[in-house]
Amino acid sequence: MAKKQRIVKNNRRRWLKIITLFCVLWIAGNTLIGSDLLSSFDLKNIAADEAVHSIPIPEEWNLIVVNRWNEIPEDYSVTLTELSNGQKVDSRIYPYLQEMFDAMRADGIYPIVREGYRTAEEQQEILDERIQRYRNEGYSRSRAERLAKEWVALPGTSEHQLGIAVDINADKTRSANEDVYQWLADHAYQYGFILRYPQGKGDITGAEYEPWHYRYVGTEAALEIYQSQICLEEYMGNH
Repeated sequence: MAKKQRIVKNNRRRWLKIITLFCVLWIAGNTLIGSDLLSSFDLKNIAADEAVHSIPIPEEWNLIVVNRWNEIPEDYSVTLTELSNGQKVDSRIYPYLQEMFDAMRADGIYPIVREGYRTAEEQQEILDERIQRYRNEGYSRSRAERLAKEWVALPGTSEHQLGIAVDINADKTRSANEDVYQWLADHAYQYGFILRYPQGKGDITGAEYEPWHYRYVGTEAALEIYQSQICLEEYMGNH
């Protein structure tokens, strides 16, 4: 009887070891498979992200995409026209900008170009000033740089260096910024300009909502972008 009990116990131990080994192998196998799937998923996400942000340089000067992922082409050059307040813009967009401003004034709204073309050096100065502002508020150097770059583009990645983007505000003695922004939102596309950084598109444009920042793309592209409620990156990705 005792011998029979020992045999039963040994059989139980043997089966327990077999079951334990099977479970270990099963878990290990699924872990490896899961890792492979996860790696594959990560690679797909990386590839998708690169596909969204990597935009070929178009032949049309007015459709060049410049953002934190797409720098200004090395051979890019611009001829500038100086405005009455000293700001400068690409001479090719000046007639359309003037026409748009004339239409705004006819509607009783008085805009000004607060910022036009910038050199790389001027862009760096603006970035440095923003970093110093955050440093003065008590942030560490690294934290101040991260915060500043959320609002100010690095030299080489700012549309202002193209000369075809303008920050438009109101002549405060005659109009309010809100009136200017609303008019532009409703009518700018008619003159070839788009709201460059719309709400809800920051993950695509790389910039927060800026109701004052308008960019010339031409009337055909501006109309489609306006009607479809998309940003320039999305438009170029579909063409």
